[in-house]
Amino acid sequence: MSRQRESVEVWHGKLRVQVPRGTFAADGSVDPEEGGRFRELLKSRYPWLSERSLDDFMSKAVEALEMARREEMAGAPMGRELAADDPAKAVSYLKRHLESDPEDRDAWYVLGEALCRDGRSEEGYQAFRRARSL
Repeated sequence: MSRQRESVEVWHGKLRVQVPRGTFAADGSVDPEEGGRFRELLKSRYPWLSERSLDDFMSKAVEALEMARREEMAGAPMGRELAADDPAKAVSYLKRHLESDPEDRDAWYVLGEALCRDGRSEEGYQAFRRARSL
């Protein structure tokens, strides 16, 4: 199961910085107060960064957070979310996910749940067995 990381990694040229999740608002944008503090920290540590470079860096940070969120939602978490409304859609999503990550035990388990909800119990039990075997 994927875990939420406490920070996201951002590269600016050869500079690599871990940006804390607290720098962002719930919607994924930069929180004005926390983002301002983080910008000041960057300016103090890397005084050669221009305002434009800092703007670019913060844009890259937002993109890195979005990518991290997508990765964290892949597999079982997204499958559960989809299954709540449409088990058949969850089954389709999870099968595609499992083609690229066949060892994802949690996704196999959620696939089993979705298949059972979709009235395909025997296939669901097979998915549960696969999850237990991993």
